[in-house]
Amino acid sequence: MLETVAKGFKAARARFKGRTEITAEVVDDALRDIRVSLLEADVAFDVVKRFVARVREKAVGLEVETRVKGARGRIEVTAQDHFVKICHDELEALMGPVDTSLKVRHGGPTGVMMVGLQGSGKTTTVGKLARRYLAEGRRPLLVAADIQRPAAVEQLRILGGQLGVPVFHEAGLTPPQLCRKALEVAGREKRDVVIYDTAGRLAVDEPLMAELEEIQRETRPDNVLLVCDAMIGQDAVKTAAEFDRRLQLDGFVLTKLDGDARGGAALSIKEVTGKPIKFLGMGEALDRLEEFRPEGLASRILGFGDVVGLMQDFEKHVDQEKAEEDAKKILSGDFTLDDFVAQIQMIRKMGPLGELMEKFPIFGELPAGFQFDDAHLGRIVAMVGSMTAAERQRPDVVTDGRVKRIARGSGRTEKEVRELLKHYQTMRAVMKTMGSAPGLLSRLPGIKQLAQLRQLQGKGMGDVLGADAAGVEAALGGGGVDPAQVAGQLQGLPKGYQPRMPAGAMARARLMGYAQEPVTLESAGDRDRRKKKRKQERQARKAARKRSKRR
Repeated sequence: MLETVAKGFKAARARFKGRTEITAEVVDDALRDIRVSLLEADVAFDVVKRFVARVREKAVGLEVETRVKGARGRIEVTAQDHFVKICHDELEALMGPVDTSLKVRHGGPTGVMMVGLQGSGKTTTVGKLARRYLAEGRRPLLVAADIQRPAAVEQLRILGGQLGVPVFHEAGLTPPQLCRKALEVAGREKRDVVIYDTAGRLAVDEPLMAELEEIQRETRPDNVLLVCDAMIGQDAVKTAAEFDRRLQLDGFVLTKLDGDARGGAALSIKEVTGKPIKFLGMGEALDRLEEFRPEGLASRILGFGDVVGLMQDFEKHVDQEKAEEDAKKILSGDFTLDDFVAQIQMIRKMGPLGELMEKFPIFGELPAGFQFDDAHLGRIVAMVGSMTAAERQRPDVVTDGRVKRIARGSGRTEKEVRELLKHYQTMRAVMKTMGSAPGLLSRLPGIKQLAQLRQLQGKGMGDVLGADAAGVEAALGGGGVDPAQVAGQLQGLPKGYQPRMPAGAMARARLMGYAQEPVTLESAGDRDRRKKKRKQERQARKAARKRSKRR
């Protein structure tokens, strides 16, 4: 999602790396990268022009303070940090302020009219919205007013059946008659919300708009929401402007942002129409309707993830008390393969792995085109499912013969089973160390930059990380855990030892700001003696080869 947009901002950030001042030349080069990526993402040209002009006006001539007083004291910042803050603030302003609330009628059922083009995901969104109202304790009624698309009525009935929500439809009535009669039925049956699923077309045409206007006159809905397919890019903005002109929209629902959408509609639609984006539709499941948060989307575009959104997903799908118990068990290092699989199943509830990882700050540091393999989680579950209860409780009892049996039972190779057992043992050691190392979260790529951005905005990390914020901020301020010590503890090596990384990996780690210089416990004298011994061994092998040839 939004990969095209994020690519330009990442390139712009790189232009400021190591610079101590913001000059007009550097700003223009950075804005060129941003302008190209926004246009490639189908953001409206006028919107791009105004956005770039606002960023340039604020950035050029800016006097950069290298030490800034934030919410928790003074912090070290760079020219890059200042530029990122300007971009973040302008992206937020471009998409907000947001209003995700829906109007409520007092003294009768609240009406919600869903409109949009054919194939935009209206009917599925009606089901998602009904599920949201159910969670709030409301009693919705769905109205199948789309008599143009084959099977539209049946699709809505299936969704209503899954939710336990009644669906109103009568054959032989026109859509305006259907909607008017549904309003009467809702009053009799004490339904406090009526959601109208109206017809769409392949493009905006006069018959469609006239029909929708008549439905609006007959029912006087409190909320008129346009469902926009984000994959149609620039056309979504044109469609939104025409619907708003004829129906006076209250807001938008952007769908299919989890697909190949370039995301231009999300950045254009609010600026062009002045109406807020209410929700984002992510996937087909009925629980995949998110409240739109400009701050979260701006952070993801800039490569900082969306930790607040991640926490909201977690709270929606996970029981808090059980999660705390599981966390204590895992961080103690005393967890079994059954616990491991339970965590995988919890992650699957929260959505596709790639979409979930986009919300982690580490995602912005991954190579372009990096993909997460959701199927790998399924393979792990299959292998663990082929073990006996005793093997899942104590994986150290798994012998070579048992590995063969587990591989045959799960349809995987013996190598994969051994790798799973090895990763499990490594993870136990890592989790045990993390449990005794407060502030280790501060070592995640992107966390430091995210914390600095929020401090420049006058905010802390409390609303993002909750109780962990103090430990992370202390670690960022110079305290916390030395990764070299952690690495040594993980492998049972002397304290202070860190295995040597390949040169390329170490260089990348230093650039990302979270790796320390490798620490070696070998003295200079020991190193000289080792080198001399190796040289003698090489000379002895060479002499032995010469003697064997003479014979």
